[in-house]
Amino acid sequence: MLAGVAPLLALAAASSPDRTGAVLRDAHDRKRTAPGNARDRKEAALGDARDRKGTTLGDAQDRRRAALGDARDRSGAAPRDARTTAAGRPGGALAAEPWPGETRAAAGARSLVLGHRADPALLRDLAHRADTAGARVSAVLRTPVRPLVLVPASSAEAARLAGVTDVAGLAALADDGRVIVVPDTFGRLTDVGRDVVLAHELTHVAAGTGGLPPWLYEGFADYVAYRDAGLAVPVAAAELAAEVRAGRTPRRLPGAADFAPGSSRLAAVYQEAWLACRFVAEWRGEETLVRLYRDARTRGATRALAAARLPAARLTAGWRAYVREKLA
Repeated sequence: MLAGVAPLLALAAASSPDRTGAVLRDAHDRKRTAPGNARDRKEAALGDARDRKGTTLGDAQDRRRAALGDARDRSGAAPRDARTTAAGRPGGALAAEPWPGETRAAAGARSLVLGHRADPALLRDLAHRADTAGARVSAVLRTPVRPLVLVPASSAEAARLAGVTDVAGLAALADDGRVIVVPDTFGRLTDVGRDVVLAHELTHVAAGTGGLPPWLYEGFADYVAYRDAGLAVPVAAAELAAEVRAGRTPRRLPGAADFAPGSSRLAAVYQEAWLACRFVAEWRGEETLVRLYRDARTRGATRALAAARLPAARLTAGWRAYVREKLA
């Protein structure tokens, strides 16, 4: 199953409703649940909630153009047999040009971005951002990460590339060793939102998700994405903070059913997962979190937690106290 980007996109102001685990929260829901100041700061960081007509959020376009000065212009036609190693997948490769005769490319220091008739400036900006996101993921995983990002011409084309029927509400998704950008939704994010989304999806690509419970793989991806984003915990977890301040501290780690698309608590559920991973990293160290994740992929989360001396009951108790400490 494709891992979604959107819990963190509860932070973004976009017009799409909750879909597929990569959800953009509706501003009305945020207004009812999120504390005013935290909500306002969150929307300012990742998008302008006043925009409901698909226009560019905030001043993302101006900041994007300013960012282009940091990336060298290496765009041009993609080779007919463009082969590259995908992020975190030593054997993964893009065997051929995805859009023969219509592919444009931009190479970053460690990334490759391919677009279908895409604006070269956009591709250069994405290469710069993918370099940054790859460095963030690599810093946590302690392994080289070489991002491969595809930019289709439309949402429908993004869905076809990923082999899914619908990408409504998605800004990007991880698929078979690459990140596929959904151009309309991604284009409405601010700079911070774009960087968070890319780092989140690259974490899924580089670290893998197979055999893991959703709280661990989504929480870990958010841990990496938010680690260097500069957002305070109550701002990034505004929905969960509202619940905690109302006396509703979560009692258990979220299960698979809690991540179901359309859930009214989906943003808070992703925030619970993020804070569980953040708690482990702060309590036992980031290396322990990474080792736990890798161990869980090979022998299951229950055995990995036991080996790390973090049985579910102990982890849950410590996490609940951590949530109260950070958000109450």
